[in-house]
Amino acid sequence: MDTIDRIDVYRVEIPLLAPFQTAFAKTYSFESVLVRFQAGPFISWAEAAPWRYPAYCAESTSGVMLNLREFILPLIIGKRFESPRDIHILLSQFKGNEFAKSVVDLAWWDLHAQSRHEPLWKTLGGRSPVVDVGADLSVKDSIDELLAEIGAAVQAGMKRVKLKCKPGWDLDMVAAVRAAFPQLVFHIDCNSAYTLEAAPLFRKLDQYGLAMIEQPLMHDDLIDHAALQKQIVTPICLDESITSPARARKAAAIGACRFVNLKMNRLGGLTPAIQVHDICREAGIGCWVGGMVATGVETGYATALATLPNCRYPSDIFPTARFYVQDVSDPVVDFCAPSQIAALDKPGIGYVPNPARLAAWTVDKFAVTR
Repeated sequence: MDTIDRIDVYRVEIPLLAPFQTAFAKTYSFESVLVRFQAGPFISWAEAAPWRYPAYCAESTSGVMLNLREFILPLIIGKRFESPRDIHILLSQFKGNEFAKSVVDLAWWDLHAQSRHEPLWKTLGGRSPVVDVGADLSVKDSIDELLAEIGAAVQAGMKRVKLKCKPGWDLDMVAAVRAAFPQLVFHIDCNSAYTLEAAPLFRKLDQYGLAMIEQPLMHDDLIDHAALQKQIVTPICLDESITSPARARKAAAIGACRFVNLKMNRLGGLTPAIQVHDICREAGIGCWVGGMVATGVETGYATALATLPNCRYPSDIFPTARFYVQDVSDPVVDFCAPSQIAALDKPGIGYVPNPARLAAWTVDKFAVTR
């Protein structure tokens, strides 16, 4: 890879088509940090979208901006990295902050794929550019509203549905969905909203044939998840708890889950995400790619990751029209077939922010030069 000559960082805020509600927050717009790297003749974009405030994880968009400006990017500018491992060794002096670190790792992979004149999914060794995806529905104001949205997803041919879940919106909701859609493949995402004391609730959920229960317990827990998995038939999927390859190895060793949701930003980039994928494959744990509410830039990387062979459950990768009137990035992200999205046939990830929309939605920015 060529020497990194210039880095531009933008914090953007984009309005959503409708409020997005999880167990920890309800939002009407989303924030993201977009980073442009220039290395010789190549330009790469990367993205980190932890959330506006530290609710999904300990990081926030403003925190990512601060850490990039003050600590991370001053170490990156003017350097040339032969491998992403060199980046992670350099940044290992900083504890945590995986979202902030991830943009450097992602940019390296995109620049590397561009230098090879091939799409990123091929550089990673993916099976095919086409990946299966599913629908992701937030908490609604009523069961009827939820059933209507599930019906629309089924009509559109979605291969599975993910339902956000929280205390008070759990057992009765699942029962109503299963009664209305007896054959539907669906799972619930709890976003760490419960404790092990809720084990009786999860045992009751066994009767509804869920594909999995995603992150039911604390965001940093492995032990209680292992205890819960021993008590229920339904597979547990870990998301927030898997923040590194080391955590994935420990989860596999104690039987804490049967699926892992791979999120590149949460893990610190594509490099550790691939390591977690490989650890899970060796342990017989299935993977799929989880998406944050983000732009087409994140989608490009997520789609490439989802082409790897152990990603065997439809991923959370969404068309542009899922969340907002118009994405900041071009081209438009859309289905290539019902419940499928394809990686672009361009060198690297192929998605680039539109200059006019980027300028309109930018709320903070800075640049780092040699």
